[in-house]
Amino acid sequence: MTYDSREDTNAHIERVDDLLIEVSSELSRRASQHDASKVRGPEKPIFDRVTPLLKGMTYGSDEYKASLAEMKPALDHHYAYNQHHPEHHEDGVSDMTLIDLIEMLADWKAAGERHADGSMQRSLEINEKRFGIPEPLIRLLRQTADALGWL
Repeated sequence: MTYDSREDTNAHIERVDDLLIEVSSELSRRASQHDASKVRGPEKPIFDRVTPLLKGMTYGSDEYKASLAEMKPALDHHYAYNQHHPEHHEDGVSDMTLIDLIEMLADWKAAGERHADGSMQRSLEINEKRFGIPEPLIRLLRQTADALGWL
């Protein structure tokens, strides 16, 4: 009698399906809770004041960086409660999970769309330097953004 791999392969397929559904569920949970801290104190009053001004600024510009200083109390709170930001972690992106990184990448894409001159490519270039993202990881982020049609 010869071995038929079908049963083992189907069991493997079902297990991978279950595990990917776990990942998908975690991403869905995060999607529903993303940046919820921005809509209540102490962040909301500061974001109410500064967000309209950010739309006219170029991401990474000196003017943009100055606005971050003005937003420091809100940002400190925001980073403390939102693990998709490198600032949340002691060692930045090196301490993040793949799930954190996916949410971060989506956040960068959406944030870039708020600026008239926003660009995912530019965000990746700026944030590579800003957060000291190692070359293999920035390549992974760029390839993921490209595969999703975000570049």
